[in-house]
Amino acid sequence: MLYNHIAIEGNIGSGKTTLATMLANDINARLVLEQFAENPFLPKFYSDPEKNALPLELFFMAERYHQLKNLKEQDLFKPQIVSDYFFVKSKLFAQNNLKKDEMQLFNRLFDIMLSSLSKPDLLVYLYSDVERLQQNIKNRGRDFEQIITDEYLQNIQDKYLDFLRKQSDFPVLLIDVSNVDFVAEKKFYDKICELIFVKYSVGVNNKVL
Repeated sequence: MLYNHIAIEGNIGSGKTTLATMLANDINARLVLEQFAENPFLPKFYSDPEKNALPLELFFMAERYHQLKNLKEQDLFKPQIVSDYFFVKSKLFAQNNLKKDEMQLFNRLFDIMLSSLSKPDLLVYLYSDVERLQQNIKNRGRDFEQIITDEYLQNIQDKYLDFLRKQSDFPVLLIDVSNVDFVAEKKFYDKICELIFVKYSVGVNNKVL
């Protein structure tokens, strides 16, 4: 493996957790999954965003920080890590969901936490158009997600892409999976793996399956 820590990212419903799980199993890496179901504010946020956005984002950020900080105590027999998120995700969602004064508070805490975390060696971003995202969200059937709007998904997508284009800290492999099912058709998963096992330069590297 060329990368010790691979972070799989993407919009809601893009398949990042599925891919991270499959990849970690295949390369015998330590799997780190975001525990979104443990956030008590998530269902409340979708029903009343204005009231619950700040506690939602602070809870998520604290949980992600705690989980990533503990990676230093990883299994010595599984030094490689595959995660289904990157810490900066906290800031991107917060930018979309918080008011200006709330964002000022959030940024102070975020900057302190980020400074003590390591960066991934490769970030794989699964790009999918909003229509496909909505289809995936509907298929997995989480009740609180069914009211997510196209506009919300597009805003999140724009935040991700803007950040990825501007950052210069690590390589990004951006894979367009809008028209493929890498779970149902193994050839697409194999192609993704083939793309991951390549050395990339810092910045965004675009690939279409």
